[in-house]
Amino acid sequence: MAGAHEKRDGAQTGTDDGTREHRHRRLLRVVLLLTLGVLVLDQATKQWALATIAEGEYHPLLGDLLGVSLVFNSGAAFSLAEGATWLFTIAAVVVAVVIVKVARRLGSLSWAIALGALLGGNLGNLGDRLFRDPGFAVGHVVDFINYGGYFVGNVADIAIVLSAGAIAVLSFRGIGLSGARSGASATPADTDDGEPAGSGDDEPGDEHVTEGRSDG
Repeated sequence: MAGAHEKRDGAQTGTDDGTREHRHRRLLRVVLLLTLGVLVLDQATKQWALATIAEGEYHPLLGDLLGVSLVFNSGAAFSLAEGATWLFTIAAVVVAVVIVKVARRLGSLSWAIALGALLGGNLGNLGDRLFRDPGFAVGHVVDFINYGGYFVGNVADIAIVLSAGAIAVLSFRGIGLSGARSGASATPADTDDGEPAGSGDDEPGDEHVTEGRSDG
């Protein structure tokens, strides 16, 4: 009997490990697809702005509340903190490396979406800083979405702000990268298929029923 139970436990452990690995691969694909989607959309809209809008022009979309105007930004998101381009370039590289490392521990769909959007936005603006004028690592980011004259941004900025908000909410709710809530129970909060991890496990009483039948 002991040998049979050990084999069963080993098989169950192998199944659980395989399920977690499969879920992790799917979550990494979510991160990759979101990253590429945001990056492509960001760069495509920037090219459109460069080809369509003359610097200094303003084209209203919602009157004075929202419009498009071409700005070359040497600072942070939404044209903030201009004049320290190389610092933001270094920070963007560090953020990208951290996100890639953190993604290895993913077990939550919500975190995968947030990190994918954050990485895509980060790479979108980093590409501008690395490859646009006036030079490598000090390039100016192309901004064109004008928010009522208060600041000007781009698609990458929107992705960064939304993902930062999502990360704040997840952290406030105590949902870790693995999908488990912080606390004594540490129950999985969400997975890529909407089911808690381990939902396919056997019922707790199965083993005892088997033992009872064998003893009889």
